[in-house]
Amino acid sequence: MDLVDQKTGGIFFLDVPGGTGKTFVINLLLAKIRQQSKIAIAMASSGIAAPLLHGVRTAHSTLKLPLNLSHSEAPLCNISKGTGQAKVLQECALIVWNECTMSHKHALEALDRTLQDLRSNQALMGGVVVLLAGDFRQTLPVIPRGTVADELKACLKASYLWRHVRRLELKTNMRCSK
Repeated sequence: MDLVDQKTGGIFFLDVPGGTGKTFVINLLLAKIRQQSKIAIAMASSGIAAPLLHGVRTAHSTLKLPLNLSHSEAPLCNISKGTGQAKVLQECALIVWNECTMSHKHALEALDRTLQDLRSNQALMGGVVVLLAGDFRQTLPVIPRGTVADELKACLKASYLWRHVRRLELKTNMRCSK
């Protein structure tokens, strides 16, 4: 919460195996930010994961990401300055990206470039705190007709941004402890 208030930005990765309470923690964080009348954007990499969190759409819908991220070295989100969507991204305090591990690294890089541009702020993620959540042990990006090496090359961990990511984790399986 302090990092959100400082407006210095940053990327965090919540490493969460299934059953460890990720949905509960993220919903709690979103509620806390929104309770303070701040904007918290939540999105998910798939339409299946999106309904599990409050007010969530897919990342492609939220960010207007290009459909084929693997064909561009420096993609941007298709959000024009002056639009309602741009205003929300300019004013948001937190962005949560659920099941990010199945996203192409260029999606995260497009978000970074777009936030820097829209917010006129060259800090990491334009000064916004971004919380990525997922489990690399479950799903990696799907690369049509690609090899395992292609999937690993497209993975978020292969992005130049990954060195800035601070890892957090939930370990206790809450489903089994009941």
